[in-house]
Amino acid sequence: MERTAVNPWDWSIKLGYNQAEVIEGAARQVICAGQTAVDGEGNPQHAGDMRGQIGLAFDNLEAVLKGAGMDLSNVIRLGVYATDVDEALKNFDLMGMRFGPHQVAPPMTLLGVTRLAIPGLLFEIEATAAG
Repeated sequence: MERTAVNPWDWSIKLGYNQAEVIEGAARQVICAGQTAVDGEGNPQHAGDMRGQIGLAFDNLEAVLKGAGMDLSNVIRLGVYATDVDEALKNFDLMGMRFGPHQVAPPMTLLGVTRLAIPGLLFEIEATAAG
């Protein structure tokens, strides 16, 4: 098995993790770290705005997938974490807007959490992709 790091930005390397890893062997998979509403320097964006944070988290997920030569059509599993599940669910139309054009509906888990790693973040999404 061969592992190749995918890091569109270098801020996470300083924290000890890759944004994703390409795993090659019998099958090709990408395991993405949780993506949140941060800019290219790792600074939180859209304070207090769940919809804005979901949108940017998806933008960041798509950037990581693109760095691995994939897109949302390759996502086979999602883990979603929200500090306010009800507010996140009100904005889940964004999920359909992102995945609908790819005609995929990956399995997912949504968990309510008291907080995320960086204070002020409301939403985090992690994905496993295969191709």
